[in-house]
Amino acid sequence: MDQFIAEFRQYTDWLPNWMVSLGVLAVAILIGLAIHRLAFRILTRVVENKDLFWRSIVSRGKRPLRLAILTFTLSFAASVAPLAARPAEIIRHILLIAFILVLGWSTKAALHIWMTVYLRRFKLDAEDNLLARTHVTQSRIAERIAGAMIVVLTVAAMLMTFPAVQQYGVSVLASAGVAGIVLGLALQPMLKNIFAGIQLAITQPIRIDDALIVEGEWGNVEEITATYVVVKLWDWRRMILPLSYFIENPFQNWTRESSALIGTVMIYLDYTIPVSVVRKKVEEIVAASPLWDRRVVAVQVTDFRENVMEIRILASSSSAPKVFDIRCEVREKLVEFVQREYPQALPKVRTDRHLDGNGAAVVGAAQHSALQS
Repeated sequence: MDQFIAEFRQYTDWLPNWMVSLGVLAVAILIGLAIHRLAFRILTRVVENKDLFWRSIVSRGKRPLRLAILTFTLSFAASVAPLAARPAEIIRHILLIAFILVLGWSTKAALHIWMTVYLRRFKLDAEDNLLARTHVTQSRIAERIAGAMIVVLTVAAMLMTFPAVQQYGVSVLASAGVAGIVLGLALQPMLKNIFAGIQLAITQPIRIDDALIVEGEWGNVEEITATYVVVKLWDWRRMILPLSYFIENPFQNWTRESSALIGTVMIYLDYTIPVSVVRKKVEEIVAASPLWDRRVVAVQVTDFRENVMEIRILASSSSAPKVFDIRCEVREKLVEFVQREYPQALPKVRTDRHLDGNGAAVVGAAQHSALQS
């Protein structure tokens, strides 16, 4: 190696050192790019028929591999080029930063690939996806927290290569009490959400694809990041909430233990309709529906009002969207049945009538005003 460098400098003595250095560094960059292009093509062909894991490694490792090869070729070029002391120091410092960046980048890419391959076994579109939602939620939150830590550690390692930053770090450690208080107050919102994310991953009050009612809106958990949750509402709007919201505020989770739910339909009918007929018709409607999961169907009179009786209908289904649809189906078909077979049982207003001295019908004042309104 030393002999090669001596011979190279002997042949380039007639050129200025800066010109030789620039030429060597430029050639090193071109050689590095060529090596990367050739290596990537070879690796792509090798893994094209392999498992997703290997194809993902090659695909996501393209850019870190390029940076690693360029770092290696430039390191070799810096040792060959006749650089002055100060430029050589700057270039070595840049290459050190690049090496740290390669390590952090590769680690983050490997984490994402492993998580993607691990989650392949869990299908969110399955009928009963409770286990899948559990693993996906835990894995995604853990990946984002670990990814954020990798980024922080990588940036910290890069900054610590500067002497001024090292001195600042020592001074901060010397006054750790005051600095810790100030830093804690400044980063309170971010730290609050990070710890909330860890708590959500462990306790799992919500999971990916859970059906929630939050702030009076119904929707599904679409994404859980390191700091916030995206809830896709029924009309395709997105509600963005901080992770700490689900630790500090009440909300409804319709799929906490399973995706199956019981839907409720309330109908108000006149006292003259036979409840047994309504029960038979509801059972007929539900039995014919592909949305029913064959678990729960019930018809009960739950309350008496002045003019109507309140009938509650229960029907179960395998998921929140299907429960909503079966409730609508029961309402539509039951109202159609009552209109056709028992129109007199539809809600009506009764009034008391009596005859005056001349035989004319008289309506009470309260009833008359009610009729006018």
